[in-house]
Amino acid sequence: MKIVIIGGGFAGLNLANELSDNKNFEITLVDKNNYNFFPPLIYQVATAYLEPSSISYPFRKYFRGKDNVTFRMGEFMMVKPNENIAVLHNGELEYDALVFATGAETNYFGMENVKKNSIPMKTLNDALEMRNKLLQRMEKATLHKNSRERRKYMNIVVAGGGPTGVEVSGMFAEMRKGVLRKEYPELATSVSNVYLVDGGDALLAPMSKASQKDTYDALTKLGVIVKLNARVTDFVNDTVHLSNGETIQSKNLIWAAGVACRAFDGIPQESYGRAKRMIVDAHNKVINTTNIYSIGDTCYQDTDVAFPQGHPQVAQVAIQQGKHLANNFKKLVKNEALVPFKYKDKGSMAIIGKNKAVVDLPKPKMHFKGLLAWMMWLFIHLLSLLTYRNRFVTFWNWMVSYFSMDQPLRMIIRPEKRNRQLPEASKPLN
Repeated sequence: MKIVIIGGGFAGLNLANELSDNKNFEITLVDKNNYNFFPPLIYQVATAYLEPSSISYPFRKYFRGKDNVTFRMGEFMMVKPNENIAVLHNGELEYDALVFATGAETNYFGMENVKKNSIPMKTLNDALEMRNKLLQRMEKATLHKNSRERRKYMNIVVAGGGPTGVEVSGMFAEMRKGVLRKEYPELATSVSNVYLVDGGDALLAPMSKASQKDTYDALTKLGVIVKLNARVTDFVNDTVHLSNGETIQSKNLIWAAGVACRAFDGIPQESYGRAKRMIVDAHNKVINTTNIYSIGDTCYQDTDVAFPQGHPQVAQVAIQQGKHLANNFKKLVKNEALVPFKYKDKGSMAIIGKNKAVVDLPKPKMHFKGLLAWMMWLFIHLLSLLTYRNRFVTFWNWMVSYFSMDQPLRMIIRPEKRNRQLPEASKPLN
């Protein structure tokens, strides 16, 4: 059975891994990057606490020795469902089953100025761009004598009160108190603020009331200015405009406010639900198709009785759906009955700063905060990294940061700007 997987994130990688070394399957994993990366730690790369290699790993090395798994670096263009062909920018692939595991991309809600001028927080490239831009702006701030202009370079506005927004806000607040004073003495007496803006009435909306309150209290104690019930509506001329009429002077708007999925040519329009998520049945097969599947953030599944409004777009859903679909494919080739997917919620967590985090566990229903929650967050995220090398390097960097209250990774490295090149087109694969 030929299976083509589009996307090598949590969902796609787990699906391919579960089917590797199984002679019943011929797997081709397609991704526009040649590496897998760990999105929950993107913000630590962006804030120069981790190097990119700490949270990423090449696909080809990961699947080395897996005879039935092939990696193809390419960008998916369209599907020809009647011919069972996936069209990439550099060729075509035949399939018996096509699986979309493309995840989600940044959603700017139609605000072109925000899209053009803000700093996204979705990919490893975004993280490196953010690191470089913020470091460059700090250097430019040291050159300004005018305090008002200097403040624009130093103020940071984070849009989105989910885990990413909370974590990056706490990180910047701690850096302002430590790194700023040590390495930028010219700016030590300058006034700067970290703002966290969210349209809801609480941070970490999916988590418990206790976690929301603990997070709000911890961030405000760190000096973060939290603005709830306010959305970013525009970002132009170094001014962030909010829905409540307020404005914030800043060059740095970090966008962590929402995600949306991408629609693909060849998939029927009626197969898409809200936010362009593909509607799937209980076995993750896209409706109105015969052999096309969708897993992870890009799918919408309302057949799970515990989640009638669809599953949350989080890593655990993607991991579990990838493994579950692999088991169903194994049943499919044996003509056995398929098993419906049911998500097992293992809890939610977010880190706020040093020795500060919140954790909610569903069964038994428990809430943790402070040092214990912080240690739980570290442990879970270390175990979730792909390889032992990733875990060791990340752990080492965390220990250096913990005891030194610093990390010597703040280099501005900007390759010469050129048009991003993907591999040249070759003759189609059969």
